[in-house]
Amino acid sequence: MIEIRVADITTLSVDAIVNAANSSLLGGGGVDGAIHRVAGPELKQYNATLGGCPTGEARISPGFGLPAAWVISTVGPVWRGGQHGEADLLAACYRNSFALALENHIASIAFPAISTGVYGYPKRAAAEVAMRAFQAYQSRFDRVVACCFSESDAEIYRTLLND
Repeated sequence: MIEIRVADITTLSVDAIVNAANSSLLGGGGVDGAIHRVAGPELKQYNATLGGCPTGEARISPGFGLPAAWVISTVGPVWRGGQHGEADLLAACYRNSFALALENHIASIAFPAISTGVYGYPKRAAAEVAMRAFQAYQSRFDRVVACCFSESDAEIYRTLLND
């Protein structure tokens, strides 16, 4: 089942939340900073042992102070006009996050809108990539949540889900 929610991803009761991280995995701004603040310093300490994460890949960490048991961090592409493999890299973020979730027997997972903040990916284009991944994997999970920052962001996902 695909759910579309306007919420703070750090408050969701799911097995795993996905972090739109930078390649260091050591915290940053936006969703990444919020997740690190709520999880506590243990997340940064744990992630320091992972050796970073290239764009398109994903890494898993315990949730520490979060309601979610797991944090799956993935590094989305920086938008450079759409002609530099951004869509493929973004799709890899979702695919690799779902793969880690399956390997770790995770039944419910929530995603933010990866790469749409400071990385500048256009929201509708990013949502199209996300929704294709959600639809491809939804049968293997109890819940797949698109956790949106605003009602206008959620409306993009709702429109795509109903098309």
